[in-house]
Amino acid sequence: MKMLIGAAVTAATLLVGTEAAATNYSLWIHGRNGGSTQAGNYNDFSYWGPSSTAAGVNKKAVNWNGTQRVGSENYRIRNALDCFCTGTNWCYVAAHSAGDLQIGYALSLYGGSTRQVKNATPNANGECGNVGTSTQVGWNIKFVDVASGAGGGSELADHGDWAVSEPLVSDLVTTTARAMYNHNTTRNVWFYMFAGAKGTLYSGILPGQDDEAVAYHSTGGVSGSGNGSYCNPGDWFCGGTLNTGTAACSDGRAKWSYHTVSFRDDSEAFNHYASGNWAGIVSKVRADMVTYAY
Repeated sequence: MKMLIGAAVTAATLLVGTEAAATNYSLWIHGRNGGSTQAGNYNDFSYWGPSSTAAGVNKKAVNWNGTQRVGSENYRIRNALDCFCTGTNWCYVAAHSAGDLQIGYALSLYGGSTRQVKNATPNANGECGNVGTSTQVGWNIKFVDVASGAGGGSELADHGDWAVSEPLVSDLVTTTARAMYNHNTTRNVWFYMFAGAKGTLYSGILPGQDDEAVAYHSTGGVSGSGNGSYCNPGDWFCGGTLNTGTAACSDGRAKWSYHTVSFRDDSEAFNHYASGNWAGIVSKVRADMVTYAY
């Protein structure tokens, strides 16, 4: 499915006028961090790993202050989308953890707004210049790959296991994250979810399968106002199985619209953390971006 969608969009892009050559970009939106990344610097991949590592065509690091509220920092994500995903240019988006909330928030609340077409030449603040007076509605996005998405929040935030002084933690409370915006409104952009399951005893308060930080109910894009306990097939003591693809969970709970589980960690081999080396569940998304973001 993903290959066909990308091919169809690429073909459509080739039909656009010849005012400017179409360019594809791969945007990487990080999750919670200590604010160490340089906001506005699209070449700072320190959150992810070596910048020399292949991670999709024309990769750009979409950096924001990963300690602050989603709403207050979302303009940085919109700046990047305006820069690289307007006019004749198209984007593939990869997101990790709270980066899922950031791209979901941007698409749901701003994806139907009028945007200035930008020139893909950012200044030091990560803002690009206008291409004349040209405008468009929303952004040109082929798909979103999500590593350990926190769109449904995390019980570690619910229970205060993270630094409560960080404003972002309040957004990661499960009820807050799920009510922040309409997760079903993706502007017809598919979210491909990659769910890790290498949890530890530390993550015992997370229901069902988890990757030490976020549980399957969130990383699998499971809908609803509340969390749930979901596991791999055959696992005991769970409320249901997280099915792959767009299929509902075994207890009947549906996924959000345009959300599909591309990878479920049946071998429990992938944890949450990139570890500065494209590691954990991020490694699966990176491999997918190398294959499909061209």
